[in-house]
Amino acid sequence: MVMLTSGSVASQLLANTLPFVVVLAVMYFMLIAPQKKREKKLEDMRNSIEIGDGITTNGGIIGRAISIKEDTVVIESASSKIRVKRWAIAEVEKLNVD
Repeated sequence: MVMLTSGSVASQLLANTLPFVVVLAVMYFMLIAPQKKREKKLEDMRNSIEIGDGITTNGGIIGRAISIKEDTVVIESASSKIRVKRWAIAEVEKLNVD
């Protein structure tokens, strides 16, 4: 019969849990942190929309912003006006002012 001391039990517990902690840390730095960075960049892009900017939606609609409200944007595309939610905007082409 082998007697385990409290020091060896603690070190064995640490040796068993350390791989899980390392895997969680790697997952955070490789998956979660970059995703948060992308979401922040998209949110900043959507909040910087100005009237006249070119807009492409997630559904592929392309047009110009003609009205901006709190959570919606009205897009004019081929002489028709479409109201879309800000979260549906995939790309913004800034208006060039010369």
